[in-house]
Amino acid sequence: MRWRGRRQSSNIDDRRGRGRRRSPAGGGGIRIPVSGRRGGLGGLVLIVVIVVVAGALGIDPVRLLSGGPATVSAPPAQSPARDDATTQFVATVLAETEDVWNAIFAEAGGDYPEPTLVLFEGQVRSACGFAGAASGPFYCPADSRLYIDLQFFDELARRFNASGDFAQAYVIAHEVGHHVQNVIGVLPEFNRMRRQMSRTEANAMSVRVELQADCFAGVWGYHTAQRGLLERGDLREALNAATQIGDDTIQRRTQGFIVPESFSHGTAEQRRTWFARGFETGRLDACDTFNARV
Repeated sequence: MRWRGRRQSSNIDDRRGRGRRRSPAGGGGIRIPVSGRRGGLGGLVLIVVIVVVAGALGIDPVRLLSGGPATVSAPPAQSPARDDATTQFVATVLAETEDVWNAIFAEAGGDYPEPTLVLFEGQVRSACGFAGAASGPFYCPADSRLYIDLQFFDELARRFNASGDFAQAYVIAHEVGHHVQNVIGVLPEFNRMRRQMSRTEANAMSVRVELQADCFAGVWGYHTAQRGLLERGDLREALNAATQIGDDTIQRRTQGFIVPESFSHGTAEQRRTWFARGFETGRLDACDTFNARV
């Protein structure tokens, strides 16, 4: 990926070096919860149809669904980012996502509230609770922030056999995809409805949420490619990363067998397919994972 010398985002909160906190027992809340009672899924299907149709018609889906961008509490003062190559890279990728999503939202008549990327070491406290580096990168809808311990990129290459700068960019773009879902109302609606879902139903719907974030990452990749920023092999890196972090791939690697009803992010094939769909089309209406066979 041709990223050097390009604009870097100022929406970076570097919390590295602030010391490590011990996570309280049972703390977290960093993943979309999957517990709850049994219930229907029609409301979420309807809201995604509204998003897709409104976007296709050039109507602002943000205001249509939620009356405006998500409101969050005032964030704490940000710390300046360190000046190292990896930090510069993630700041550049974040800037590229800002450029793409600002343009997409503007075309639909809306404004894109840019998220902040929090860099941490070991453990971090977010509005969703405490999280450790072992949990991997995550998005917290309660504060509209992305969180990542940059050591994850080393683990991505070493443990998951997914190296390359565009594999890393895919990870960031996927979390930004969750932010887009939060802004247009998909995550809030899912979090409301999950209270009436069984664990199995919520897992199944979580897969569709994650696959849409993969597709949104692919949409970003499409527009990045159109700007001439991708190099030979970049797409292969992203598709390999999507494959290596599929639920089935991870379960086979860690426990030797798979449990499909426990999947919450999607299989390797599903993740690869939906990223590719966004990358090939560059359209949000191609990312309707809620009304398609996944």
